[in-house]
Amino acid sequence: MPPQPPRPPHPAAPPSRATAPSGPARRSLLGVLGAGALGAASGLSAPAARALPSPARPDHAAAVRPAFLGTYGNGIVSCTYDTTTGALTRRGGFPAVTDPSFLAVSPDGRVLHCLDNGGRQGAVRAFAIGTGGALTPLGPARSTGGANVTHLSVHPAGRYLLSANYGAGSVAAHRIDADGSVGARTALVQHTGSGPDPERQEGPHAHQVVTDPQGRYVFAVDLGTDKVYTYRLDTASGALRPVSEVRSVPGAGPRHMVFHPTAPYAYVANELNSTVTVYGHDPATGALTRGESRPTVPGGSGKAVRNYPAEVAISDDGRFLYLSNRGHESIARFAVTGGGSGLRLVDTVPSGGSWPRHISLAPGGALLFAANQYGRTVGIFTVNRNTGALSPSGPPFPTSSLGCVLPV
Repeated sequence: MPPQPPRPPHPAAPPSRATAPSGPARRSLLGVLGAGALGAASGLSAPAARALPSPARPDHAAAVRPAFLGTYGNGIVSCTYDTTTGALTRRGGFPAVTDPSFLAVSPDGRVLHCLDNGGRQGAVRAFAIGTGGALTPLGPARSTGGANVTHLSVHPAGRYLLSANYGAGSVAAHRIDADGSVGARTALVQHTGSGPDPERQEGPHAHQVVTDPQGRYVFAVDLGTDKVYTYRLDTASGALRPVSEVRSVPGAGPRHMVFHPTAPYAYVANELNSTVTVYGHDPATGALTRGESRPTVPGGSGKAVRNYPAEVAISDDGRFLYLSNRGHESIARFAVTGGGSGLRLVDTVPSGGSWPRHISLAPGGALLFAANQYGRTVGIFTVNRNTGALSPSGPPFPTSSLGCVLPV
């Protein structure tokens, strides 16, 4: 598990809420990109057929769907959730994996991938998803080639698994075999450099690796070097070839990013200076251009408690961006402005626990879940389809120390 920002000695005061007039009703809020798994992009070849159990994913109209929790110390927890209220029910899981703090599902919904930090080097694993979210191991764990793997995602074509080694400051690619298991590692790219924060940026710390919506380029977000790196994945060999890189504001500590679903922009949560930055994105070249940055809590950086942004998620219609604030213990809602080029902080709501490390929107976009690492809860929210506003839906779900919540 990567070194954590210092935990506040006392619970943070309830987050203040900025208010703004609601805009006119527009088209419904749709589902967002999943936790580490981007949907299949148009023009990409379909994944090879796999001899797997029938997928457990019911259609989007089903009343109950699977959800998986990645924990620190309690393996993977399998749940179901009510698609109207978001209420979670524990069904089982797979405890024999060490700190699976991030999860990703394959584009066809049949395979769950996870981290495994049980050895000197990080590893990645795969599980077939069965009835009720039951998990069956597929093949062995595969080394990522570096310490403290912290993030993984599935390439949209479904043939490669990408991972980020926080401790080593490197990114890796593995082939996904026909049965869904993780195959041989095909790439390992080492970052170099540092940033101005001597405690958190003494060297490279790759924190996330994702693919753009078109499936053309791979992006690695490195907190330690204040950079986002662009790579091209050779889909024949699995090699990652450097293309370009862009610097953040010095000392910002970029952590996680998400792409606008249709406009040429991306949004990066900066852990160390409590901001979110808009980047222009050239889909043809993969190049990013840094734009404006905005505070992630009302009133700026916040004087009462140090705040560390963690995860970002965006609606499929691109109208609203959501960001988790650790320290402020809140979920921020931003309106996306200027066709994607700007952000406006609308409000924040309490996350339903302490230290919201991860957030995700369920398929259909009507529910948002927050994984509260220190609070050991999942906060559950309904999403207003017209305004993007979040409303708590019942009490938080008590569970283990969490790194990830993945509704599928």
